Amino acid sequence: MIRSMTAFSRAEKTVDAFTVGIEMRTYNSRHLDLSLRMPHGFQELEKKVRDRIAASMIRGRVEVRVQIQDATEAGAAFEVDGPKAEAYHRALLDLKARFDLDGPVGLDLYVSAGLIRPADADRDLEACWQALAVCLDVALADLTAMREKEGAHLARDLGERMATVAERLERIGRTVSGLTELYRQRLEERIRVLTDGVAPIDPARIAQEAAILADRSDISEEIVRAQSHLDQFRDIMAATAPAGQKLNFLLQELNREFNTMGSKCNSVQAAHDIVDVKAELEKIREQVQNVE
Repeated sequence: MIRSMTAFSRAEKTVDAFTVGIEMRTYNSRHLDLSLRMPHGFQELEKKVRDRIAASMIRGRVEVRVQIQDATEAGAAFEVDGPKAEAYHRALLDLKARFDLDGPVGLDLYVSAGLIRPADADRDLEACWQALAVCLDVALADLTAMREKEGAHLARDLGERMATVAERLERIGRTVSGLTELYRQRLEERIRVLTDGVAPIDPARIAQEAAILADRSDISEEIVRAQSHLDQFRDIMAATAPAGQKLNFLLQELNREFNTMGSKCNSVQAAHDIVDVKAELEKIREQVQNVE
């Protein structure tokens, strides 16, 4: 199955005293690259979140933002950063004295400085995980659905382009199938021109030379291998396993086969078809970069 690596999802769930919100974005990447932002006090749950995400995808840049509202008593507790508050207070008094400022040092200055923070109380992380797991499963399901929907569009485009490649490959095979006869006719014509029709033409020798030229430019093996790669490409697209890395490898092999065909084949029509195929393969390669 073809899945895109580009998607977005958002979910929010409330279980008992915990309300969890999760936002996920995924982008192209050769490997699984997970960036996770967890709220203060819940970092111990980070490994569980990472393991859950890694179980549902094998590659892609994944950015996850988790928000947790804790309505329990522990979640409503706050504390003052004492050392920082004292240092901040001394700095404010120093500024007042240095610049001879009037007016009191108000509480709003301390609040805006972030001196009050959630207390590091003992939270019920297991209860929080129950809510977090439910929300994460919903977000992952929505993300997967979007990746599969986009993947279906990619699969259609890839299928059409591969059909074009297969049609060109078949035409190349038909074109080169008559090369021996073509070389024979060319040799006879060149000998007639060079000898002005005076020297006799040895049909056996002409046939031998034409066969040698045809053997040097024979691309039947490359055609067979390219056809095999095309068949494998379709099979991988139809399979349930992630396909991006395998498809990218097959594209490299296909490019290698068609490059060899282009260097060996002397047919103008076949050369044009090979150029068309390489252009299609480049477009396919760009699309495959977005396949998981």
